[in-house]
Amino acid sequence: MSQASSQSDAPAMTETRTAVIGTLIVTLGPLSLALYTPALPMLVEAFQSTPAALKLTLSVYFFGFAFSQLACGPLSDAYGRRPVALAFFVTYVLGSVVAALSGSIEWLLVGRALQGIGAAAGIAISRAIVRDQFTGQRSARILNLIGLMLAIVPAVAPTLGGVILGTVGWHAIFVVMTLYGIAVLTVFALGTAETNRTRDRSAARPGPVIRNYRTLLTDRRFMRAGLVLGTTLGGLYTMAALLPFVMIERVGLSPTVFGFAMLLQTGSYTLGATLAGRLLRRVDAMRLIPYGLACVAVGGLGFALAPLTGEPTVANVMGPTAIWAFGIALVMPGATSDALAGFPRMAGAASALIGFMQIGGGLAGTAVAALFADPYTATTAIMPGLAALSLLSYALLRVPASRRGHPAKPARPEDLEVAVDPVALVGAGGEEIEEALHQRRASGRKGG
Repeated sequence: MSQASSQSDAPAMTETRTAVIGTLIVTLGPLSLALYTPALPMLVEAFQSTPAALKLTLSVYFFGFAFSQLACGPLSDAYGRRPVALAFFVTYVLGSVVAALSGSIEWLLVGRALQGIGAAAGIAISRAIVRDQFTGQRSARILNLIGLMLAIVPAVAPTLGGVILGTVGWHAIFVVMTLYGIAVLTVFALGTAETNRTRDRSAARPGPVIRNYRTLLTDRRFMRAGLVLGTTLGGLYTMAALLPFVMIERVGLSPTVFGFAMLLQTGSYTLGATLAGRLLRRVDAMRLIPYGLACVAVGGLGFALAPLTGEPTVANVMGPTAIWAFGIALVMPGATSDALAGFPRMAGAASALIGFMQIGGGLAGTAVAALFADPYTATTAIMPGLAALSLLSYALLRVPASRRGHPAKPARPEDLEVAVDPVALVGAGGEEIEEALHQRRASGRKGG
């Protein structure tokens, strides 16, 4: 009996196999976004279109990613990781092929929407197959490797995209995505065992799912944190649609140099995340939020004042972007933990909805940006607006401690992981944050 129990508790795959597969699928989302953005100005000319129309290709990507993220988790809980992931990855490959062969902007929009839907499974399923099999240090080792790749890919993908554009053209970008999608699909189909041994069909029933989301959407504390995260990180997702046009067309950078310039954003976020991780060992995460929002406000003010300095430059565009990204790293741990703290029985739904709101911020920002003829004007108008909304959300939706219906408990690291930067645009950088929150939680238990 004990032998049978031991066999049933044994991991379905080895640590190495799980880490390789998890790393392969988790990079699908950030690669599809960061590899593509340097091509946007070139695609305007290729399709005889407008910058506004090309910005919509990112909007539909975010749209597909946002809504499928809400469905991916419950579906994989109900029907298993393998069938759900395979269905999403097939959708991604189909979208990549459509985008590569597109002869019009309409077909490109279809392809990008399908890519967004398919890529959403990468982040959710990668963490799920680890958590299904491993706990403690074994789980931490695998997730740290996955996190390392999430830090590297957003940093190098824009540069790689610029090199591809400069040598073989924009079609090759989607060919690379297609080949990578096929590789992901093949490895997952042939090398991944089913890890969900507690499949529950009720997890996908619309009734409970809708009730959970309704509970979250009517909770003032959750919405405050969600709107702060949606406007701050959503601002950087919006910048993904605007920066290529501003930096390549207006500033005059080549696609390759633009890729290197984006390291300022990723590096600033990573620096902020490292600092936050150190501070969280002795400071409550909530106390970092005002400082992070102050950085976001300074970044927003920088964008608003940039036109007064003349034409856009690397300094007056990437400077505010870097300050904004640094601030996000200080905002994320407290806001994410506060949003998830009161919902231990629906942590998965809360995490997915937080991710949806962040992507939704990018979706809203890119949709509004499409209304502007000049991307630089859009940047200097939308980013200050998002900064103001984040400050208003934080100030107006404050809930006094005496009126809170649930105690402020730190979010579990495994729940925090899936809620931080769902598209992985700015890289991981959050291992320091997650580890620090975990240590505080553990020390709190010992103290109690």
